[in-house]
Amino acid sequence: MIVAAFPGQGSQTPGFLAPWLELDGARERLERYSAAADVDLIAAGTEWDADRIRDTSVAQPLIVAASILSWQSLTDDERAAFGSIAGHSVGEIAALVAAGVISDIDGMRLVGARGRAMAQAAAEADTGMSAVVGGKEPDVLAAIEAAGLQPANFNGGGQIVAAGDRAGLQTLSENAPRGTRVIALQVAGAFHTRYMAPAAHALQAAVDAIDQVARPTVDLWTNSDGSLVDDGTRALELIVHQVQHPVRWDLCMAGFADRGITALIEFSPAGALVGLAKRGLRGTPTAALSSPDDLAAARDLLAESAS
Repeated sequence: MIVAAFPGQGSQTPGFLAPWLELDGARERLERYSAAADVDLIAAGTEWDADRIRDTSVAQPLIVAASILSWQSLTDDERAAFGSIAGHSVGEIAALVAAGVISDIDGMRLVGARGRAMAQAAAEADTGMSAVVGGKEPDVLAAIEAAGLQPANFNGGGQIVAAGDRAGLQTLSENAPRGTRVIALQVAGAFHTRYMAPAAHALQAAVDAIDQVARPTVDLWTNSDGSLVDDGTRALELIVHQVQHPVRWDLCMAGFADRGITALIEFSPAGALVGLAKRGLRGTPTAALSSPDDLAAARDLLAESAS
């Protein structure tokens, strides 16, 4: 089983989209995606600096657009070689597109609405997120709770992300559990926690506006509990649910292992999920499709894993 993985917020870097614009039709596609998401994705992905693309309302559609663009850079036969599809956090929207649940344009409209709604929710309080790497999970969770925070991402491979107010994050950093490192993340809010509750209504309205919803054409995993979702409407319900509930990427990876994963390819802007796979799915061949230069390696891995 070859897994297509789509990354979440924080994966973007200044100028990362520029190489993809060299592909035939990419600029025209991104212009359509920009109109759907109401963000100038070409400028954001080629010209804007790190602070500007850290804005949630920009980062989310930028990441999903890049993921879809890199997915579509493969041939139909190459895409058909994937047995499973999953996305981390906002990457689940790219996963819905790749799995045929919604169109790419509906996906971009949805992620545009998600980014704006979550940015507005984040602006209501001074919050953030920090990754806790290493340690024993019960000790990490106890420290997160003691600091008045919530676990937002269970990433597997010994990484849990805490989220909440800045004072609590500082407390966690100063009282890190033994054997851990606490790393502040460059995101502008406490995503996947109660702080995102105000975003749910706007996101539900965006989901309700989608006319064409299909069953997944391939195994589709949910961050909600690491299970498979075989109904498109249910998959969209979980997109709304996930904004204020933890991402269970650890359970997704456990599911991949149980189903006999043979390779994982992460789509642009790639790197974070491959890193987690190297720790949580040891020995699994991986490829990070960060730019068109990586297409050859990804194709080689597809051929090797499919044979």
